[in-house]
Amino acid sequence: MKHLKNATIVDGSGAAPYRGDLLLDGANIAGIGAFEPPAIVETIDCAGLVAAPGFIDAHSHSDLQVLEGRMEKALQGVTAEVVGNCGFSPYPMAARPEAVRQFAAEILCSDDQWNWPSASTYLSAASQAPAVNVYSLVGHGTLRVEVAGMEQRPLTPAELDRMEQLLDEALDAGALGISTGLMYAPGSSAPPEELERICRLTAARGRVHATHMRNYGARLVESVDEQLDLARRTGCRLQISHLQAVGRANWGLQQVALEHIHQAADEGIDVAYDGYPYLAGNTTLTQLLPQWTLDGGIERLEARLGDADTRACIAAEMRANIAFPWTDVYLTSVTSAQNKRLVGMNLAGIAEERGKEPCEVVFELLLEERGKATMLTFNQSEENLRRALTDPLAIVITDGLYVPGRHHPRLHGTFPRLLGELCRSRHWFTLAEAVHKVTGKPAARFGISHRGLLREGYMADIVLFDPEAIGSDADYENPERLPAGIHAVFRNGERLNLVQTVSSTHVN
Repeated sequence: MKHLKNATIVDGSGAAPYRGDLLLDGANIAGIGAFEPPAIVETIDCAGLVAAPGFIDAHSHSDLQVLEGRMEKALQGVTAEVVGNCGFSPYPMAARPEAVRQFAAEILCSDDQWNWPSASTYLSAASQAPAVNVYSLVGHGTLRVEVAGMEQRPLTPAELDRMEQLLDEALDAGALGISTGLMYAPGSSAPPEELERICRLTAARGRVHATHMRNYGARLVESVDEQLDLARRTGCRLQISHLQAVGRANWGLQQVALEHIHQAADEGIDVAYDGYPYLAGNTTLTQLLPQWTLDGGIERLEARLGDADTRACIAAEMRANIAFPWTDVYLTSVTSAQNKRLVGMNLAGIAEERGKEPCEVVFELLLEERGKATMLTFNQSEENLRRALTDPLAIVITDGLYVPGRHHPRLHGTFPRLLGELCRSRHWFTLAEAVHKVTGKPAARFGISHRGLLREGYMADIVLFDPEAIGSDADYENPERLPAGIHAVFRNGERLNLVQTVSSTHVN
């Protein structure tokens, strides 16, 4: 048994902190409050430290890295992750494994050896993850590729039946729900009838539909309304992923979107959303292209870019729709040796160096890298960030993904930044509110039982941190800086050896 004494307990419910002890018996919390522990016990003096539930990253892209024992999240105090977001999951991939790998590889960011034919095979492997507890959504995009490949078209009745069967199997195996990625081909081509069908099944099972919506720029409000209407028609529990208004011209739309979300919640729609505490986002370079250009996969894209008239048409559409200046778009990863030096440069600078117009540089990079390149884009305002994260419907997430280059600082710094800069220094939240948004609230939202709260009988996922020291210096230039103020992390009652892992933890 372990006795954590003299802690400031922030229990994850949003209730005010109080002084008390915790008694851990194996993987569970055996006692909380003030008590005399048994004689045979390991005692840890927590004077000056907060004891909180282990943080839950409710929107992660570490589907493969959790199996490798990567420690970036655990070093932040994370003890559970929800993977399978934005329509991407590494399963099922029985009928078209190569197509699924091509579709998901840029977001999952690992080698091509992974192969889980079903949800049960992946979740079985994930249950053995050494550093965090893994929960998963099944990706609609992956389901679509598995049944129909990379083509953008309505599915046939037989294909819809097969998708529904695969979704049902995934929910039976323990998936928390389904995620859609409606800005990523081929999921972006799903008509309303297809989305209704999968959401009705998800609703019937009481699970979550998490959605990367069709648009976060000029059509943000329409995209929010589409999802709210889908929830009204199907009864699904709607989780809007990484809500934000992208691009200065669109910043005013965020408040309208929030008003629509709250109106729906007042009507009884089960809706919430999440966001990360940074102004910049991180995704694939292909997201700068019109989605129709990705119909059929990378080979078809290469053919389109090889045709002068089609290439000019694509460039014109890109110029008309881009929401931010090229100086705000930074290359974060490539696979070829000749372009490694470009990582960290913005596209305006690369364009100047190459003597080309920025759209042409995007085309060149995608051809040179065979579509495997990622970017960081500065999307939103500080005012909008605060308004979104402090809203009672918001959960705080990392949205972190691993890239073979310079990744986003949220991978190392999200939760320490939340509790340090945003909570302690800027006073956006009380300590209890901030902890609730990354513990009890996501656990309840995604149906994760016996985690997210400090309660007797709950799993002993606990983080001990110094509220005066916790923080992160990770930034866009130096994203791998380790967080400060985390003293200990217990996962299922076992204390993780964070000191040993610091020297060995790195990002490719």
